[in-house]
Amino acid sequence: MSAFLKVENLDLFYGDAQALAGVSLEVPRGEIVAIVGANGAGKSSLIRAIAGIEKSRSGKIQFKDKGISGLEPHDICNLGIGQVAEGRQVFPTLSVEENLEMGGMLPRARAGSKQKIGEIYAMFPQIAERKDQLAGTLSGGEQQMLSIGRCLMGNPELIMFDEPSLGLAPLVVQEVLHTIRTLNRNGITVLLVEQNVAVSLKISNHAYVLENGSIVMSGPGGELLHDDRVRQAYLGL
Repeated sequence: MSAFLKVENLDLFYGDAQALAGVSLEVPRGEIVAIVGANGAGKSSLIRAIAGIEKSRSGKIQFKDKGISGLEPHDICNLGIGQVAEGRQVFPTLSVEENLEMGGMLPRARAGSKQKIGEIYAMFPQIAERKDQLAGTLSGGEQQMLSIGRCLMGNPELIMFDEPSLGLAPLVVQEVLHTIRTLNRNGITVLLVEQNVAVSLKISNHAYVLENGSIVMSGPGGELLHDDRVRQAYLGL
């Protein structure tokens, strides 16, 4: 069976600096796949390349057997790939509800947008209580929930999470990770980039270790969690 998302031999440069070198990975439908690695390893560059924000120099990206390399970000979103970006990136001067409405403007999502807002408020009651509040005045955790909700408004089949726990309190981190697991159980495929390596490996079906722009290890999340090289390099054990 072909992969839901497949990346083959991806090379990405910023000027003369190579950010990704021959990266290949597969994300099966319905699974959580984690990308782990140190700061500067190329994790966010990989997410941005899949999303169409950065254009790769060579290699292929396929989603549901369709080549998406070179497509514009809005076209990739409309195929069913959503992104929860690092730093949340809500529209601070718009209300919570206006932020959600922005997420529902994709052609694939417009018909069911009103119903979807209701579903998101049911999922995140804390932002439902603040639907008329400016997004920039929300706490970090509330902004992350809004960012996830806005992504869900686009009716994605696969969501890429880029450092979803960054800057959040431990209790809020647990809430965000619980949300990711719940979305996955409800049928959404997840590509997770997360600095918290232990947590990433615990909740992922499969994981890839990225170092200096290249995949150096891969395997089931649980196996990598107990691999001595991973424990020494990323868990301080």
